[in-house]
Amino acid sequence: MGHTLVIVESPTKARTIRKFLPGDFRVEASMGHVRDLPNNASEIPAAHKGEKWASLGVNTAHAFEPLYVVPKDKKKVVKELKDALKGADQLLLATDEDREGESISWHLLQLLNPKVPVKRMVFHEITKEAISRALDQTRDLDMELVHAQETRRILDRLVGYTLSPLLWKKVAWGLSAGRVQSVAVRLLVERERARRAFRSGSYWDLKARLEQGGGGFEAKLSHLDGVKVAGGSDFDETTGALKAGSTVRLLAEAEARQLQQAVEQAPWLVAAVEEKPTVRRPVAPFTTSTLQQEANRKLRLSARETMRTAQGLYERGFITYMRTDSVHLSEQAIGAARSCVEQKYGSPYLSPSPRQFSTKARNAQEAHEAIRPAGESFRDPAATGLDGRDLALYELIWKRTVASQMADARLTMLAVDLEVDGGALGSAGFRASGKRIDFPGFFRAYVEGSDDPDAALEGQEVLLPALQQGDRPACKGVEALGHQTQPPARYSEAALVKTLEKEGIGRPSTYASIIGTIVDRGYATLANNALTPSFTAFAVTALLEEHFPDLVDPGFTARMENTLDEISHGQVQWLPYLESFYKGDKGLETQVAQRESDIDPGASRTVALEGLPCVVRIGRFGAYLETKRVADDGSEELLKATLPQEITPADLDAAKAELILRQKAEGPEALGEDPETGELVYLLFGQYGPYVQRGQVSDDNPKPKRASLPKGVKPEELSLDDALGLLRLPRLLGEHPEGGKVQAGLGRFGPYVVHDKGKGEKDYRSLKADDDVLAVGLSRALELLAMPKRGRGGRTALKDLGIPEGGEEAIQLFDGPYGLYVKQGKVNASLPEGTTADTITLEQAVELLAAKKATGKKTTARKATGKTASTGTGTARKPAARKPPATTKSGRLRASAVRVIRAADS
Repeated sequence: MGHTLVIVESPTKARTIRKFLPGDFRVEASMGHVRDLPNNASEIPAAHKGEKWASLGVNTAHAFEPLYVVPKDKKKVVKELKDALKGADQLLLATDEDREGESISWHLLQLLNPKVPVKRMVFHEITKEAISRALDQTRDLDMELVHAQETRRILDRLVGYTLSPLLWKKVAWGLSAGRVQSVAVRLLVERERARRAFRSGSYWDLKARLEQGGGGFEAKLSHLDGVKVAGGSDFDETTGALKAGSTVRLLAEAEARQLQQAVEQAPWLVAAVEEKPTVRRPVAPFTTSTLQQEANRKLRLSARETMRTAQGLYERGFITYMRTDSVHLSEQAIGAARSCVEQKYGSPYLSPSPRQFSTKARNAQEAHEAIRPAGESFRDPAATGLDGRDLALYELIWKRTVASQMADARLTMLAVDLEVDGGALGSAGFRASGKRIDFPGFFRAYVEGSDDPDAALEGQEVLLPALQQGDRPACKGVEALGHQTQPPARYSEAALVKTLEKEGIGRPSTYASIIGTIVDRGYATLANNALTPSFTAFAVTALLEEHFPDLVDPGFTARMENTLDEISHGQVQWLPYLESFYKGDKGLETQVAQRESDIDPGASRTVALEGLPCVVRIGRFGAYLETKRVADDGSEELLKATLPQEITPADLDAAKAELILRQKAEGPEALGEDPETGELVYLLFGQYGPYVQRGQVSDDNPKPKRASLPKGVKPEELSLDDALGLLRLPRLLGEHPEGGKVQAGLGRFGPYVVHDKGKGEKDYRSLKADDDVLAVGLSRALELLAMPKRGRGGRTALKDLGIPEGGEEAIQLFDGPYGLYVKQGKVNASLPEGTTADTITLEQAVELLAAKKATGKKTTARKATGKTASTGTGTARKPAARKPPATTKSGRLRASAVRVIRAADS
């Protein structure tokens, strides 16, 4: 008797599913896709290397036939799968149930070419019951889904590999364009343009503290002589003045203070009291998009981190499939959620009847149920054995699912209008608003945007004392408040995901990788949960808007998405669609060929920003400023200065630009003298931000001492003492109780403390946001060093295996989304099948890491050549190391980073 071979994507999924299958079933992992379009020239088969279309990976002249290759790192996997198929009497393809999973199964079928019966096995959760049902309900491959995924893949390749080379020539090497990526970047750029164009408006109002029957409350000025008082929403963001046609009353500071004095002395009267009952219903269970948004808001996880964690939870059997647009819950899930409500909160908190939600998202597809805890009964978060990020995300999913079957929350909205004599300014109207929670309902389990439902309940409730019309509350004080309108907020990951889904751009399952690509390629930085576009993003967006407007138009991209979904349903033929998009007079291929000669590289590399005494250009090593100035001999010369990476388009104003240019031309001013050495200390600006330097570069001192400014330290506020403190790092804090020195320092990853144990063994911990590297003491350092060391993805090590003989760093064991792995420094190696946390030894770990290092050497050697393939996957080389400021004949510093002129040359 042969066996049944089951193929899934990952070892973790294989381990979980194996527990629920009969003994004669063998489960193997494909490690994701086993075949794809070529990524670089070396992957193109010899038979096709001379073809013009080969670098594209798609034969556009022959029905858009894709050229599929098995990447080098997958050849061993394919061989192992073929070996596993030998002797099998049946093959079950059990990859994920979405388009991507269907595609992986099809590629496996093409590569393995099995001679035994083949069936597709699908499930949206990995439980005993679900796997049993899937075995009974196998089906054939869905070729419409396969064609839909293949069309998307080809379309993305056509857009990316046709436009990216154009960007290399016209803007900068290594840039990329994408069907969804470029639209997302444009959204970020448009928001940043709005921030630059924003003009702040100022207005004043009053806030009164009142008391009635022993109960205090606050009221805000709403009207003056019957006319509404101006608020933030009444201002035009582009002028800072009131909107045209506005009839509101704008209070100046003098008027506000005059009114303050008048109403403090006058009697107050309750003119009207309104109570309005309202009902809040629970939100739907999670989809991929809403999970990414809420995990970003509540847990501060990026979209990529959320999907990686959710995938691990799914593959280990804790939640249902995490790529879905559906908010539907199965009968089984509704029963499990209602059972949880009754047990944890009691029958009064249960909704009168089961709730079912309908999907409103455009183009809803993928899996057919919302993301929820797996199984016929939901495991309580405390009983899962999960910790850290895994527990936090599971608990979020558990609460949202359970809350969906809870009773409505009943509230009463309260509004009280008050009148008071404002003296010469007329009668003043104030309003006090409140909210009373009559029955919390689902709020007990889940409040959207809050990670603590109990605290959120308190925060949501704003109680007012019992007030009736005609009451005369006592005034306890009035405050005049000045306000400035604020620019539009930058996109957070949650806000960008919400906008992309609302506009129908891309698929929620791809948002994590899209945002990751935008950040990885330097189009945006992610800091304080805000996405800030770079100058490169501005340049690329401007080029695409002018020459290829459809490709960055949300409406056009959404229509493409609709068509792709129609292809998946068999309503549109994929080949004619690709022909019309890429070929013909209006096709992308023709448009790029015609436009290329019209695009001026100099103009494309220039970012137009108003109000600057110079222009911003994109060079080989980033953005730089360029202006003309009169030299000492009276001739006109170009002055170029690199922009520090931390300066964004919205932050660059005339004052900052002038400071950077002046330092470039004249050299920086000294902060003062180091009393210990007698050398001057300078504040300088380099590509990687501001830094301090002691002394000048000279033959005798080619590498003067330097130190970067820690994150959050403003250059204009830096004192000489602070600069000297940074230059004297690392500083000794004292002796460790176990022996060895404890120091505080500043490294490439920020401020840290380190326990130097001797013989090269060091134990590092990063300082927290509230810690000051110049002030942190020994006790705080020991507290930080006592904390468990975090691994990849913020994980805590399961155990420390020790330091191998002749080594300097300890080997630690972690549990990741794809199973157990060992880590030493920057090298990770997965544990082989059958090896557990209890059985792994230091010797085995050393062997695994050595094998992993050996496999990585060839890749490293290739990268070291600095060559990139011509197929569109190459990235810009890293800039050379920052060179020190040079000196003029007079001995003065000429620039903060001499490399700038060379770096800026384009």
